[in-house]
Amino acid sequence: MSKQELMALGQEDRSAACRPGLVTAPLSEVHAAELAKVFKALGDPVRLRLLSMIASRAGGEVCVCDLTPAFDLTQPTISHHLKLLRQAGLIDCERRGTWVYYWVLPGALDRLAAFLETAQAAEATA
Repeated sequence: MSKQELMALGQEDRSAACRPGLVTAPLSEVHAAELAKVFKALGDPVRLRLLSMIASRAGGEVCVCDLTPAFDLTQPTISHHLKLLRQAGLIDCERRGTWVYYWVLPGALDRLAAFLETAQAAEATA
Protein backbone atom coordinates (compact mmCIF):
# COMPACT_ATOMS: atom_id res chain seq x y z
CA MET A 1 0.00 0.00 0.00
CA SER A 2 1.30 3.48 -0.80
CA LYS A 3 1.85 6.18 1.80
CA GLN A 4 -1.10 8.16 0.38
CA GLU A 5 -3.37 5.12 0.70
CA LEU A 6 -2.29 4.56 4.29
CA MET A 7 -2.91 8.20 5.13
CA ALA A 8 -6.34 8.06 3.47
CA LEU A 9 -7.18 5.11 5.70
CA GLY A 10 -5.98 7.01 8.77
CA GLN A 11 -2.90 4.84 9.20
CA GLU A 12 0.69 5.97 9.36
CA ASP A 13 3.54 4.51 7.40
CA ARG A 14 5.48 3.18 10.40
CA SER A 15 8.43 2.16 8.22
CA ALA A 16 9.19 5.85 7.70
CA ALA A 17 9.33 6.59 11.42
CA CYS A 18 12.91 6.91 12.63
CA ARG A 19 11.89 6.45 16.27
CA PRO A 20 8.97 4.07 16.67
CA GLY A 21 6.79 4.19 19.74
CA LEU A 22 6.76 1.59 22.45
CA VAL A 23 4.02 -0.57 20.94
CA THR A 24 5.04 -0.39 17.29
CA ALA A 25 8.35 -2.21 17.69
CA PRO A 26 10.73 -3.26 20.43
CA LEU A 27 13.26 -0.58 21.33
CA SER A 28 16.74 -0.93 19.95
CA GLU A 29 19.62 -0.70 22.41
CA VAL A 30 20.57 2.72 21.04
CA HIS A 31 17.04 4.13 21.25
CA ALA A 32 16.55 2.67 24.74
CA ALA A 33 19.80 4.32 25.89
CA GLU A 34 18.73 7.68 24.44
CA LEU A 35 15.31 7.49 26.08
CA ALA A 36 16.81 6.37 29.39
CA LYS A 37 19.01 9.48 29.40
CA VAL A 38 15.93 11.66 28.89
CA PHE A 39 13.89 9.88 31.54
CA LYS A 40 16.81 9.99 33.97
CA ALA A 41 17.10 13.74 33.43
CA LEU A 42 13.37 14.16 34.03
CA GLY A 43 13.46 11.88 37.08
CA ASP A 44 14.68 14.69 39.31
CA PRO A 45 12.05 17.14 40.61
CA VAL A 46 14.36 20.14 40.20
CA ARG A 47 15.11 19.30 36.57
CA LEU A 48 11.46 18.61 35.86
CA ARG A 49 10.53 22.01 37.29
CA LEU A 50 13.33 23.72 35.35
CA LEU A 51 12.13 22.17 32.10
CA SER A 52 8.57 23.21 32.87
CA MET A 53 9.65 26.76 33.65
CA ILE A 54 11.61 27.01 30.42
CA ALA A 55 8.92 25.41 28.24
CA SER A 56 6.12 27.54 29.64
CA ARG A 57 7.96 30.84 29.37
CA ALA A 58 6.40 33.39 27.01
CA GLY A 59 8.77 34.00 24.13
CA GLY A 60 10.22 30.52 24.36
CA GLU A 61 13.38 31.32 26.30
CA VAL A 62 14.37 32.27 29.81
CA CYS A 63 17.44 33.75 31.45
CA VAL A 64 19.16 31.70 34.13
CA CYS A 65 18.81 34.79 36.34
CA ASP A 66 15.04 34.21 36.29
CA LEU A 67 15.33 30.50 37.08
CA THR A 68 17.68 30.55 40.07
CA PRO A 69 15.46 32.52 42.51
CA ALA A 70 12.68 29.92 42.19
CA PHE A 71 14.81 27.33 44.02
CA ASP A 72 16.48 27.08 47.39
CA LEU A 73 19.67 25.93 45.65
CA THR A 74 22.95 27.57 44.74
CA GLN A 75 23.56 28.89 41.25
CA PRO A 76 26.20 26.19 40.51
CA THR A 77 23.67 23.49 41.44
CA ILE A 78 21.06 25.01 39.11
CA SER A 79 23.71 25.17 36.36
CA HIS A 80 24.49 21.48 36.93
CA HIS A 81 20.82 20.53 36.55
CA LEU A 82 20.55 22.64 33.38
CA LYS A 83 23.66 20.95 32.00
CA LEU A 84 22.05 17.53 32.49
CA LEU A 85 18.92 18.70 30.67
CA ARG A 86 21.14 19.91 27.82
CA GLN A 87 23.02 16.60 27.70
CA ALA A 88 19.69 14.77 27.51
CA GLY A 89 18.82 16.78 24.39
CA LEU A 90 15.88 18.61 25.92
CA ILE A 91 17.16 22.19 26.07
CA ASP A 92 19.87 24.37 24.62
CA CYS A 93 21.38 27.69 25.63
CA GLU A 94 23.28 30.75 24.52
CA ARG A 95 25.47 33.14 26.49
CA ARG A 96 24.57 36.79 26.07
CA GLY A 97 26.96 38.97 27.99
CA THR A 98 27.07 37.72 31.56
CA TRP A 99 23.78 35.77 31.37
CA VAL A 100 22.84 32.48 29.77
CA TYR A 101 19.45 32.04 28.09
CA TYR A 102 17.76 28.64 27.81
CA TRP A 103 15.05 27.26 25.51
CA VAL A 104 13.48 23.88 24.82
CA LEU A 105 14.84 22.26 21.67
CA PRO A 106 12.26 22.12 18.88
CA GLY A 107 10.59 18.74 18.75
CA ALA A 108 12.23 17.38 21.92
CA LEU A 109 9.01 17.33 23.94
CA ASP A 110 6.95 16.25 20.92
CA ARG A 111 9.15 13.16 20.40
CA LEU A 112 8.89 12.27 24.07
CA ALA A 113 5.13 12.84 24.08
CA ALA A 114 4.70 10.72 20.95
CA PHE A 115 6.56 7.85 22.60
CA LEU A 116 4.48 8.11 25.77
CA GLU A 117 1.23 8.60 23.88
CA THR A 118 1.81 5.38 22.00
CA ALA A 119 2.41 3.55 25.26
CA GLN A 120 -0.76 5.06 26.72
CA ALA A 121 -2.77 4.03 23.66
CA ALA A 122 -1.63 0.44 24.14
CA GLU A 123 -2.87 0.47 27.74
CA ALA A 124 -6.26 1.77 26.62
CA THR A 125 -6.72 -1.07 24.13
CA ALA A 126 -5.51 -3.79 26.51
